Amino acid sequence: MTREIAVIAFAQTRHSAEDEGLAEIEMLAPIITEVKQKTGLKQFGFTCSGSCDYLAGAPFSFVSALDAVGAWPPISESHVEMDAAWALYEAWVRLLHGDIDTALVYGFGKSSQGDLRTILTQQLDPYHLAPLGIDAVSLAALQARAYLERSGTTEDDLRAVAARSRQAGRDNPFALHLPEPEGDEYDVAPLRPYDVAPITDGAAAIVLASGDKARELCERPAWITGIDHRTEPHSPGVRDLTRSESARIAGEKAGAAGVEVAELHAQFSHEELILKEALGLDGGEVAVNPSGGALSANPMMAAGLIRIGEAASRIHDGTATRTLGHASSGPCLQQNLVCVLSGEDHG
Repeated sequence: MTREIAVIAFAQTRHSAEDEGLAEIEMLAPIITEVKQKTGLKQFGFTCSGSCDYLAGAPFSFVSALDAVGAWPPISESHVEMDAAWALYEAWVRLLHGDIDTALVYGFGKSSQGDLRTILTQQLDPYHLAPLGIDAVSLAALQARAYLERSGTTEDDLRAVAARSRQAGRDNPFALHLPEPEGDEYDVAPLRPYDVAPITDGAAAIVLASGDKARELCERPAWITGIDHRTEPHSPGVRDLTRSESARIAGEKAGAAGVEVAELHAQFSHEELILKEALGLDGGEVAVNPSGGALSANPMMAAGLIRIGEAASRIHDGTATRTLGHASSGPCLQQNLVCVLSGEDHG
């Protein structure tokens, strides 16, 4: 039998649209303290983080961030150079070994420090695609145009996604409080500025615990009943950009059917529609991105982890019993992770 593992605590920063002068460690320290206070833990069996040296502009930037955690007495620690949702996956695998009971996961990023569109070209194929100078928004616009033509979706439908996300974000104290979508000028057609996730600085942390330890530390643990991640071919030219096969497979493997709330890491308005179709959430019965999603706050390297944390929060506060958190990475939804959570006790 697979070991029971749950999200027992979640914290995030009040995200910012511009550099407020805080170093990464200064963003992290309050939320690490918060999850320690929520759980009563001072140390964890395993620690794993997600960040990006290109965002920080320095090699091994995650090492200095460890000062927010406290590396003495010595800790067992790891790091992924991508969104911290994948750090959560690594921590989940580590807990399955059975020799530890708790894990701390966190992610952070300051997109305001540089030109994010230029930085993101570094994730493209360095021989054929990156030399073209195409940026993440232009690639997303290619995908959006293909999706609109295949599905019959209109630009007004994209505006509706952005409007709903921004409205929900205004009710979320941690998100950016953005105005209603307006204006007809394109960023890159068919995407307008409000169809694109805002530049955001921020961080988030989650604590995982297993079995009876989770029940001891949390009144209503959010049990991970399924988690899976898949990737598409590296080259967008050999993919059907109008669909997300990797999200569909990850959702099936994780058991996405029957969720009440889904937090989707859609960094462009059309991505939400593609993901809803891939995960079978387009029937209208599921509350999608009630937190506002990435279109209301998109701290790179933490936004995917936040989707899992927001989904877990619905379990913790009793407003839902089965939720889904999704994270993406790479251009045009290249990589997708799906985590299904349940409030039902599995003991």
